Amino acid sequence: MFNAIVLTQEGKATKAELRPVDEKELPSGDVDVAVEYSTINYKDALAITGRGAIVKKWPMVPGIDLAGRIETSGSPDWKAGDRVVVTGWGLGETTWGGLSQKARLDSRWLLALPEAYSARQAMAVGTAGFTAALCARALERHGLEPGDGEVLVTGAAGGVGSIAVAILAGMGHTVVASTGRPTEIEYLEGLGRRASSTARASPRRSACGASSTACSARRARTSAGPSTPGWRGGSRPARSGRASSAGRGSAPAGSS
Repeated sequence: MFNAIVLTQEGKATKAELRPVDEKELPSGDVDVAVEYSTINYKDALAITGRGAIVKKWPMVPGIDLAGRIETSGSPDWKAGDRVVVTGWGLGETTWGGLSQKARLDSRWLLALPEAYSARQAMAVGTAGFTAALCARALERHGLEPGDGEVLVTGAAGGVGSIAVAILAGMGHTVVASTGRPTEIEYLEGLGRRASSTARASPRRSACGASSTACSARRARTSAGPSTPGWRGGSRPARSGRASSAGRGSAPAGSS
Protein backbone atom coordinates (compact mmCIF):
# COMPACT_ATOMS: atom_id res chain seq x y z
CA MET A 1 0.00 0.00 0.00
CA PHE A 2 1.06 3.58 -0.64
CA ASN A 3 -0.56 7.00 -0.50
CA ALA A 4 -1.65 9.05 -3.50
CA ILE A 5 -3.96 11.88 -4.45
CA VAL A 6 -6.72 10.14 -6.39
CA LEU A 7 -9.21 11.94 -8.61
CA THR A 8 -12.61 10.43 -9.34
CA GLN A 9 -15.62 11.77 -11.18
CA GLU A 10 -19.04 11.86 -9.57
CA GLY A 11 -21.53 13.02 -12.16
CA LYS A 12 -19.82 16.05 -13.64
CA ALA A 13 -17.93 16.90 -10.45
CA THR A 14 -14.32 15.98 -9.72
CA LYS A 15 -13.53 14.54 -6.30
CA ALA A 16 -9.96 14.62 -5.01
CA GLU A 17 -8.82 12.66 -2.00
CA LEU A 18 -5.56 11.60 -0.39
CA ARG A 19 -5.95 7.90 0.32
CA PRO A 20 -4.11 4.58 0.53
CA VAL A 21 -3.80 2.78 -2.81
CA ASP A 22 -3.19 -0.92 -3.36
CA GLU A 23 -0.41 -1.76 -5.81
CA LYS A 24 -2.95 -3.83 -7.73
CA GLU A 25 -4.59 -0.56 -8.78
CA LEU A 26 -1.46 0.74 -10.54
CA PRO A 27 -1.68 1.09 -14.34
CA SER A 28 0.40 -1.01 -16.70
CA GLY A 29 4.13 -0.39 -17.05
CA ASP A 30 7.45 -2.17 -16.81
CA VAL A 31 9.11 0.01 -14.16
CA ASP A 32 8.03 0.89 -10.62
CA VAL A 33 9.39 4.14 -9.22
CA ALA A 34 9.43 5.26 -5.59
CA VAL A 35 8.48 8.90 -6.01
CA GLU A 36 10.51 11.32 -3.92
CA TYR A 37 9.32 14.64 -5.32
CA SER A 38 6.78 16.08 -7.73
CA THR A 39 5.45 19.58 -8.41
CA ILE A 40 2.07 21.22 -8.76
CA ASN A 41 1.65 22.97 -12.09
CA TYR A 42 -1.26 24.94 -13.47
CA LYS A 43 -2.47 21.87 -15.33
CA ASP A 44 -2.48 19.89 -12.07
CA ALA A 45 -4.54 22.58 -10.36
CA LEU A 46 -7.08 22.43 -13.19
CA ALA A 47 -7.24 18.65 -12.93
CA ILE A 48 -7.63 18.58 -9.13
CA THR A 49 -10.31 21.27 -9.06
CA GLY A 50 -12.12 19.93 -12.12
CA ARG A 51 -11.97 23.34 -13.80
CA GLY A 52 -10.41 22.08 -17.01
CA ALA A 53 -10.89 19.03 -19.20
CA ILE A 54 -7.43 17.73 -18.27
CA VAL A 55 -8.18 14.21 -17.10
CA LYS A 56 -8.94 11.77 -19.92
CA LYS A 57 -9.26 8.58 -17.84
CA TRP A 58 -10.75 7.90 -14.42
CA PRO A 59 -9.69 7.37 -11.70
CA MET A 60 -6.55 9.46 -12.09
CA VAL A 61 -3.52 10.40 -10.00
CA PRO A 62 -2.49 13.96 -10.95
CA GLY A 63 1.05 15.27 -11.28
CA ILE A 64 2.68 15.88 -14.66
CA ASP A 65 6.23 15.16 -13.46
CA LEU A 66 8.17 13.23 -10.84
CA ALA A 67 11.63 12.30 -9.63
CA GLY A 68 12.65 9.26 -7.63
CA ARG A 69 14.36 5.86 -7.59
CA ILE A 70 13.44 2.70 -9.43
CA GLU A 71 12.17 -0.04 -7.17
CA THR A 72 11.67 -2.80 -9.73
CA SER A 73 12.40 -2.93 -13.45
CA GLY A 74 11.36 -5.22 -16.27
CA SER A 75 13.54 -3.26 -18.70
CA PRO A 76 17.15 -4.14 -19.50
CA ASP A 77 17.90 -0.41 -19.64
CA TRP A 78 17.10 0.25 -16.00
CA LYS A 79 17.79 -1.42 -12.66
CA ALA A 80 16.60 -1.02 -9.08
CA GLY A 81 18.15 2.01 -7.44
CA ASP A 82 18.55 4.07 -10.62
CA ARG A 83 17.63 7.73 -10.10
CA VAL A 84 15.17 8.98 -12.70
CA VAL A 85 13.04 11.94 -13.71
CA VAL A 86 9.90 11.92 -15.87
CA THR A 87 7.94 14.82 -17.34
CA GLY A 88 5.10 14.80 -19.85
CA TRP A 89 3.98 11.57 -21.59
CA GLY A 90 0.40 12.12 -20.45
CA LEU A 91 1.19 11.91 -16.73
CA GLY A 92 -1.81 13.17 -14.81
CA GLU A 93 -3.95 13.09 -17.95
CA THR A 94 -4.01 9.64 -19.54
CA THR A 95 -1.81 7.75 -17.07
CA TRP A 96 -1.21 8.09 -13.34
CA GLY A 97 1.13 10.90 -12.40
CA GLY A 98 3.58 12.01 -9.75
CA LEU A 99 1.44 13.09 -6.78
CA SER A 100 1.86 9.65 -5.31
CA GLN A 101 4.42 7.69 -3.33
CA LYS A 102 4.74 5.17 -6.14
CA ALA A 103 4.37 5.22 -9.92
CA ARG A 104 4.31 2.45 -12.52
CA LEU A 105 5.61 3.73 -15.84
CA ASP A 106 6.73 2.84 -19.31
CA SER A 107 10.53 2.62 -19.14
CA ARG A 108 10.82 4.53 -22.42
CA TRP A 109 9.62 7.66 -20.64
CA LEU A 110 12.43 7.73 -18.09
CA LEU A 111 15.47 10.00 -18.08
CA ALA A 112 18.49 9.38 -15.88
CA LEU A 113 18.87 12.01 -13.20
CA PRO A 114 22.39 13.50 -13.41
CA GLU A 115 24.54 12.96 -10.33
CA ALA A 116 24.86 16.71 -9.88
CA TYR A 117 21.15 16.97 -9.06
CA SER A 118 19.12 15.65 -6.16
CA ALA A 119 15.51 14.63 -6.79
CA ARG A 120 14.42 17.76 -4.96
CA GLN A 121 16.57 20.00 -7.15
CA ALA A 122 15.23 18.32 -10.28
CA MET A 123 11.67 19.08 -9.24
CA ALA A 124 12.58 22.60 -8.13
CA VAL A 125 13.29 23.08 -11.83
CA GLY A 126 10.42 20.79 -12.83
CA THR A 127 8.32 20.97 -15.96
CA ALA A 128 8.12 24.77 -15.68
CA GLY A 129 11.89 25.13 -15.77
CA PHE A 130 12.21 22.58 -18.56
CA THR A 131 9.68 24.53 -20.63
CA ALA A 132 11.45 27.84 -19.97
CA ALA A 133 14.78 26.32 -21.01
CA LEU A 134 13.27 24.99 -24.24
CA CYS A 135 11.98 28.49 -25.02
CA ALA A 136 15.41 30.01 -24.42
CA ARG A 137 17.08 27.39 -26.60
CA ALA A 138 14.54 28.04 -29.37
CA LEU A 139 15.46 31.73 -29.36
CA GLU A 140 19.11 30.76 -29.68
CA ARG A 141 18.38 28.45 -32.61
CA HIS A 142 16.62 31.32 -34.36
CA GLY A 143 19.77 33.41 -34.05
CA LEU A 144 18.92 35.72 -31.13
CA GLU A 145 22.04 36.95 -29.34
CA PRO A 146 22.58 39.25 -26.34
CA GLY A 147 22.52 42.83 -27.53
CA ASP A 148 20.02 42.23 -30.32
CA GLY A 149 17.29 43.97 -28.32
CA GLU A 150 14.87 43.47 -25.48
CA VAL A 151 13.33 40.07 -24.83
CA LEU A 152 9.77 40.33 -23.52
CA VAL A 153 8.61 37.64 -21.09
CA THR A 154 4.84 37.76 -20.57
CA GLY A 155 3.25 36.19 -17.51
CA ALA A 156 6.66 36.69 -15.92
CA ALA A 157 5.56 36.07 -12.33
CA GLY A 158 4.35 32.54 -13.10
CA GLY A 159 6.34 29.32 -13.02
CA VAL A 160 7.58 29.26 -16.61
CA GLY A 161 7.88 33.03 -16.84
CA SER A 162 9.95 33.58 -13.70
CA ILE A 163 12.47 30.90 -14.64
CA ALA A 164 12.61 32.28 -18.18
CA VAL A 165 13.48 35.72 -16.77
CA ALA A 166 16.34 34.24 -14.75
CA ILE A 167 17.64 32.10 -17.63
CA LEU A 168 17.53 34.85 -20.25
CA ALA A 169 19.07 37.42 -17.93
CA GLY A 170 21.81 34.97 -17.07
CA MET A 171 22.50 34.54 -20.78
CA GLY A 172 23.09 38.28 -21.02
CA HIS A 173 19.84 39.33 -22.67
CA THR A 174 17.99 42.53 -21.86
CA VAL A 175 14.81 41.16 -20.30
CA VAL A 176 11.50 42.97 -19.96
CA ALA A 177 9.38 41.08 -17.46
CA SER A 178 5.69 41.76 -18.04
CA THR A 179 3.17 41.12 -15.27
CA GLY A 180 -0.27 42.39 -14.37
CA ARG A 181 0.59 41.91 -10.68
CA PRO A 182 2.56 44.92 -9.43
CA THR A 183 3.13 43.33 -6.03
CA GLU A 184 5.57 40.93 -7.72
CA ILE A 185 7.83 43.57 -9.25
CA GLU A 186 10.38 43.24 -6.45
CA TYR A 187 10.45 39.46 -6.93
CA LEU A 188 11.09 39.86 -10.66
CA GLU A 189 13.75 42.50 -10.04
CA GLY A 190 15.44 40.03 -7.72
CA LEU A 191 15.59 37.41 -10.43
CA GLY A 192 17.35 39.88 -12.68
CA ARG A 193 19.81 41.06 -10.03
CA ARG A 194 20.84 37.52 -9.17
CA ALA A 195 21.38 36.92 -12.88
CA SER A 196 23.25 40.24 -13.37
CA SER A 197 20.55 41.40 -15.76
CA THR A 198 20.67 44.67 -17.69
CA ALA A 199 16.88 44.68 -18.04
CA ARG A 200 14.96 47.94 -18.33
CA ALA A 201 11.39 48.98 -17.68
CA SER A 202 8.74 48.64 -20.32
CA PRO A 203 6.70 51.79 -20.96
CA ARG A 204 3.59 49.70 -20.47
CA ARG A 205 1.91 49.91 -17.07
CA SER A 206 2.04 46.17 -16.51
CA ALA A 207 5.68 45.59 -17.34
CA CYS A 208 8.95 46.07 -15.52
CA GLY A 209 12.60 45.49 -16.26
CA ALA A 210 14.44 43.09 -13.98
CA SER A 211 16.70 45.89 -12.64
CA SER A 212 14.69 49.00 -13.40
CA THR A 213 14.39 52.04 -11.15
CA ALA A 214 11.26 53.03 -13.08
CA CYS A 215 9.53 50.04 -11.54
CA SER A 216 9.66 51.69 -8.13
CA ALA A 217 7.62 54.65 -9.30
CA ARG A 218 5.22 52.39 -11.13
CA ARG A 219 4.84 50.23 -8.03
CA ALA A 220 3.99 53.28 -5.92
CA ARG A 221 1.34 54.36 -8.41
CA THR A 222 -0.32 50.99 -8.88
CA SER A 223 -0.02 49.16 -5.56
CA ALA A 224 -2.74 51.29 -3.98
CA GLY A 225 -5.38 49.98 -6.36
CA PRO A 226 -8.08 48.03 -4.46
CA SER A 227 -8.61 45.53 -7.28
CA THR A 228 -5.00 44.44 -7.78
CA PRO A 229 -5.18 40.63 -7.98
CA GLY A 230 -2.88 38.24 -6.16
CA TRP A 231 -0.57 35.96 -8.06
CA ARG A 232 0.66 32.43 -8.21
CA GLY A 233 4.37 31.98 -8.63
CA GLY A 234 6.54 29.08 -9.75
CA SER A 235 6.34 25.63 -8.27
CA ARG A 236 8.36 24.35 -5.39
CA PRO A 237 9.00 20.65 -5.08
CA ALA A 238 6.59 18.43 -3.16
CA ARG A 239 8.08 15.79 -0.90
CA SER A 240 6.30 12.47 -1.07
CA GLY A 241 5.48 11.56 2.51
CA ARG A 242 5.14 15.10 3.86
CA ALA A 243 2.43 17.74 3.71
CA SER A 244 2.74 21.42 2.94
CA SER A 245 0.47 24.21 1.75
CA ALA A 246 3.05 27.00 1.56
CA GLY A 247 2.67 29.94 -0.87
CA ARG A 248 4.33 28.83 -4.09
CA GLY A 249 4.50 25.27 -2.84
CA SER A 250 3.27 21.90 -4.01
CA ALA A 251 1.05 19.54 -2.11
CA PRO A 252 2.55 16.08 -1.52
CA ALA A 253 0.96 12.71 -1.59
CA GLY A 254 1.04 12.16 2.16
CA SER A 255 2.84 9.56 4.22
CA SER A 256 2.13 5.96 4.96
